[in-house]
Amino acid sequence: MKNILVTGGAGFIGSHLCTRLINDGHHVICLDNLFTGAKRNIAHLESNPNFEFVLHDVELPYETDNIDEIYNLACPASPIHYQYDAIKTIKTSVMGAINMLGVAKKTGAKILQASTSEIYGDPVVHPQVESYWGNVNPVGIRSCYDEGKRCAETLFMDYHRQNGIRIKIIRIFNTYGPRMLPNDGRVVSNFVVQALQNRDLTIYGSGQQTRSFQYVDDLIEGMVRVMNTGDDFIGPVNLGNPSEFSMLELAEKVIKLTGSSAKLQFKPLPHDDPKQRKPDITLAKEVLGWEPRIPLDEGLKHIINYFRNY
Repeated sequence: MKNILVTGGAGFIGSHLCTRLINDGHHVICLDNLFTGAKRNIAHLESNPNFEFVLHDVELPYETDNIDEIYNLACPASPIHYQYDAIKTIKTSVMGAINMLGVAKKTGAKILQASTSEIYGDPVVHPQVESYWGNVNPVGIRSCYDEGKRCAETLFMDYHRQNGIRIKIIRIFNTYGPRMLPNDGRVVSNFVVQALQNRDLTIYGSGQQTRSFQYVDDLIEGMVRVMNTGDDFIGPVNLGNPSEFSMLELAEKVIKLTGSSAKLQFKPLPHDDPKQRKPDITLAKEVLGWEPRIPLDEGLKHIINYFRNY
């Protein structure tokens, strides 16, 4: 049994990770300030003796000892939430990384940084490989998230080089599934909620822009595999689904699967919205033996059922 610290553990992805780690027989300390996380996401774990919830903001130092592994997930990840308080967002990424790397340095824990495909910005290389440095606007309205995560990667590498910290860096591409917030602002939850309410689905721009959607269970499997690699593998490694869909294709699937009478409503494209996102997952396949297993139609059924009962 390992002692594992998960920051952002009451969030969408964090709560699924906590569940997986508890099911694998570990003791989990879930750290969350409940800004976008929610107690209901971890309600099923709270009676478990191996689960501990700590209300804490990673911007502030956290004192602990006897930790084997840290998954650093804390940060709002949807544009609505990370632009709501941009300064808080970048401080969460940067100060959170510094504070958690400090815990890793003190305890000798292995630490994984949940980075993002957003570090590639509006990519001019397609699909995106880990060696690509990205095309990010450092002064745009999305910069607080993109640059915060880029800085966190830098901090992880420098703590690794200077202090010998055992690190892992993953870059997460669009992920969806149960426990997403209905007001999340991300396209899958937007479409599903709108379709279930028979409201017109909002398409930004022409709807030809593409995204790659991975179901949350596939991501969690990849994260655990990365953490379990030897100390010589630090990443960064892309975790995402290389199947690419346009917004129009996604909208059609959601309307069909929900049986909705919704139509499409077109609005202007937001500033700095990437035209294409698709991971190259060659590295993940080679090193981890990992690739997504759950097709979009199957995953959409799970999230539609979740929001029906929400």
